[in-house]
Parts: sequence; structure tokens; C-alpha cells
Amino acid sequence: MGLERLSLRLRVFLFFAALAAGSVALSGGALWLGWRRTGGEAAGFVLAFSVSAFGLVALCAGIWLLFDENVARPIERLAAALRGRAHAGVEAGLETGAARYLGDLAPAAAAMSGKLGSAEMARAAEVAAATERLEAERERLTALLTEIPLATVLAGPGHRIVLYDRQAAAILGQFGTPRLGAPLTDYFDAEALEAAQARLGRSGKEVTARLPGARGAEMVEARLRPLDGAGGYLLVIDAAHAELPPEAARPLVYDFDLLAGPADTAFDARPLRDLAFVIFDTETTGLLPHRDEIVQIAALRVLRGRVVPGEALDLLVNPGRPIPPAATRVHGITDAMVAGAPDIDSAARAFHDFAREAVIVAHNAPFDMAFLRRADARLGLGWPHPVLDTVLLSAVLFGAGETHTLDALCDRLGVKIAEAERHTAMGDARATAEAFCRMLPMLEARGLADFGAVVAETRRHGRLLEDLN
Repeated sequence: MGLERLSLRLRVFLFFAALAAGSVALSGGALWLGWRRTGGEAAGFVLAFSVSAFGLVALCAGIWLLFDENVARPIERLAAALRGRAHAGVEAGLETGAARYLGDLAPAAAAMSGKLGSAEMARAAEVAAATERLEAERERLTALLTEIPLATVLAGPGHRIVLYDRQAAAILGQFGTPRLGAPLTDYFDAEALEAAQARLGRSGKEVTARLPGARGAEMVEARLRPLDGAGGYLLVIDAAHAELPPEAARPLVYDFDLLAGPADTAFDARPLRDLAFVIFDTETTGLLPHRDEIVQIAALRVLRGRVVPGEALDLLVNPGRPIPPAATRVHGITDAMVAGAPDIDSAARAFHDFAREAVIVAHNAPFDMAFLRRADARLGLGWPHPVLDTVLLSAVLFGAGETHTLDALCDRLGVKIAEAERHTAMGDARATAEAFCRMLPMLEARGLADFGAVVAETRRHGRLLEDLN
């Protein structure tokens, strides 16, 4: 690990440790030389060395503690706060009280942050106005597509879903959870889809195809249309008889950057922004994974640094036992609410499907994953997903000495959690997702842009999770 990867506080500690060691060595050398010159009794010199060594180490340790508390730690806090404002859009003012021994550095940083923040707010207002216009146009387009009895899916390289409308979500939902960036082969028979695309490539014109659903599901009649120069195709399905979701207006979901296709690199070397993430949380009957059970699972998908609208999983789970009153007081879930809910086996399969090909993210992930892995002894799903923990990401960005609860993290990043949603699986999952999206650009600014670099950095703080659990 290079010196640049060491935290400021660790580097300061190593400096004072080296100073203490050097001082002890010099005093020992001086006393040894005096003993050789005088030829006196060694006992007095040994005692003098012991006292001086202890005093020097204590002096260096005391000065280091003062320096760490009043200089190194405030500098780390100030740097993390500035990075949050520069890269994560945090709007709260800088806390300068703890940095009083840094002279004019903290007020100067606060003044610069305020000045840049004013300019940023003006630009943000312009962007917000343009975004509002685009959102209104998208809503009109969504409403128009909803009235047309056709399900539309835009597929890029590798049959990856780049766009789907409300009707397509209903049809894809019959075969699996609709997921932006997922391959269509997760929903339709791979051989039939490959054959249809081959015919499309040969003819260069629209082709019709009968596509069996994945895992033996019913067949659908579809048309494939080529996209000029885009390297993908448009899949159109008659949706006249599709059962639309009950929500009033499922958004048109798209990300045209997916037309570029996935990077041909090792997973650890792939940039964070090119990965799909599933942020999840659970509510349980208690705090013992070896004995308690899940009563709710909620998850959101994050792609390209944003929460994908409409792609969410929120399941109540029947634990097969009474929910203790103490647990109900925390999350509000009662026995009556889960009476007709699926069991953990069904819920775990649904979540496993939802998280396919994604990095799983959670706040204190070992706790939640322990419940799922216990159920996996029966299911055999394997859970091969890479996992990131926002507790460790918080330690990387803000220092291990800070508080890393979800409330503290959201407070630092300006993420608001409605009181009614706190300690619900979806509320905590949404808060974690928003915090994670704000941390991504901060990690990139620290030079941690690819997955492998982030994992290597979080491993340095693994003790935090051991203490939590």
C-alpha cells in the first residue's frame, strides 16, 4: 500500500511514532556513550535510560493525541465535508468549531464553499428548469405509449434492455422482474431470440418471431426492428391482453448509455458507474440471524449513479412464527400483516432474481446477508453476488473514528429520512440508496473509481463490522 493511501491521521501517528523511536534511540546512544567514557556502574545508566525512554514516549504520545484531536481529525473532517459539497451536492454549512486550531483554514474553506455553492445553485436552478421540461415531455410520451396497445423494448448489444415502457414491464413481469440493463434472455428463450436477431441481421428489415418465455413460460408473438447504426434492435409485442400493473403511471424506463454495451474488462477493473447495484434492507423478528426470521425485504436498483424509477421490490414475509411485540414496536409489522405473505423461501428467490448480475449493497450487510444465507441451506441459490457495505464506504470517506450509523451517514450527506419511513425496509433501503449515490462521486474523487480499488480500501476497515455484529 502506497503512502498516499494512508489516512492523514495514520501518517501523523507514524510520524510521532518515528519521532519517539528516534528520541529513545538517541538518548540510549548518549547514555551508552557516557557509560563507556566514564566506566562507571551500568545500573545507574540503565535506570536513567529507562526513565528517559518512558518520558520521551509519554511526551510524544501526549503531543500526538493533542495533534490528532485538534489538527489531524479536524482536517479529515473538513476535507470530507468539502468533498461532499463538491461531488455529492451536500448543502449544509461547514462545521468550523472543531477546526479552531487550524487558524483561518476552516473559515476560508467555508467562505469558498459558500461562494461556489451560490454559483452552483444558480446553475442548478437552470438545470432544474430544463429537467422539469424534459420530465413533462417524458410524462406525455409515457401517457401516449400507454394508450397504444404495443409493448416496446429497446435492446442493445448482448440483448441488454436499454428502454422499456409500461406495457413491456407488464409482459416482462410475467417471466421475471423487469430490470434495466438485464439481458432479454432472462425473460425469453435464448435460442429463439438469437435466431430472430440473426434473421434481422441478414435481412436488415423487420422480422416476426414467436418467443417462448424463459423457463418454459408461455410464448409471445413479437416483431424485431433494426436500429440504424445503434447496434441493437426494437422489440415490439402486442400488449392488448397484457395485465398492466395496478399503479397509475409506471414511468418510461431508459438509459441510452447502455447502447454502448458492457466494458470488456475484468469485473474488479470495471468503473463503479458501469455496474448495476441493488440496495436492500430487511426487517426481522429480532437481532439474532441464527435464530430470528425476516419479516420484510425491500430493494432498489441503482444504475449509472441513480436510482432506477419503478424498479423496486417490497415484500412482506411470513416468518412462520409470532412476531415479538418488541420487534413490532420498531418496524410496525404485525402478525396480521404477514398472515398471507410468502415465506422466506419464496421471498429469497424473488430477491435473488431481482439482484441478478448486480452488486448487492446494504448498511451493515453481514447482518442482512446472514439471514439470507441461512435460508440458502435449503434453497441452494449460492448468492454469488459481490457485496458492498455503506458502513465501510462511510469509513473510507469520513474516517474510521466517526459514527457510521445510517442516521449519521444520511445527516452528513444531506439525505432526508421521513420519520414514518425510518425502520421500515423500504424507507431504510431508499435512504441507503440515496446516500450510496452521493458517495459514488466522492469515491471517484478520491481516486477509487473501479470496483477492485473500492473493495481493497473497504477491507482496511473490516473491524468496524466485527464490532457492530
